[in-house]
Amino acid sequence: MQDGNLDKTIKTLETLQSRYPYGRYAQQAQMEIAYAYYKHEEPEAALTAVDRFIKQYPNSVNLDYVYYLKGLINFIDNTSFLQRLSQQDPAERDPQSARDSFDAYRELVTRFPDSRYAPDARVRMQYLINILARSEIRVADYYLRRGAYIAAVNRANSVLKEFPQTPQTRDALQIMVRAYDAMGQKDLRDDTQRVLDLNIARDGVKPGSQDASLGEKPWWRFW
Repeated sequence: MQDGNLDKTIKTLETLQSRYPYGRYAQQAQMEIAYAYYKHEEPEAALTAVDRFIKQYPNSVNLDYVYYLKGLINFIDNTSFLQRLSQQDPAERDPQSARDSFDAYRELVTRFPDSRYAPDARVRMQYLINILARSEIRVADYYLRRGAYIAAVNRANSVLKEFPQTPQTRDALQIMVRAYDAMGQKDLRDDTQRVLDLNIARDGVKPGSQDASLGEKPWWRFW
């Protein structure tokens, strides 16, 4: 592995594990196999190895690392495409890998709050929350543009419930205002507009302006 020969690494570790499944090195081999597949950019094989480790060694002292690795595998799977091929907003992609990554990190920080991997996991969780919220906003906006106003309201409302601390709450409220207005629900429109105005006033953002904190980089480029 140190020499970068990941194919041989994986083959050797799998041979070790198959010949000595109950030996003293079996647990370490399983963990190293997951890491080697991750470095070899084979996320499906890496996740299979991670899940096998969690099932076989639920009381391992290294379980916090394995959950961190599981989150990282899904996290990289969610970002590698945009890093290499384009400047695409990750919220435009299928959010499943982001959800899986978030769930793994949440398991880590919940079960092992003092783990050495917990601080980085918390930072990545906040990033993933923003991706998931933005993905929901895109779907809600799609419904709004198609005239599916009830679906738009429901999707925007889910952002308010599931991701209340994200910047996307303002977008959700704006979509709800427009949807209620299109449906002729003036009372609901006005109530939602009042909430939106309070959010704008609280955050010190003028209606229609862009958050200056974003700078020149896309919002999702945090590294």
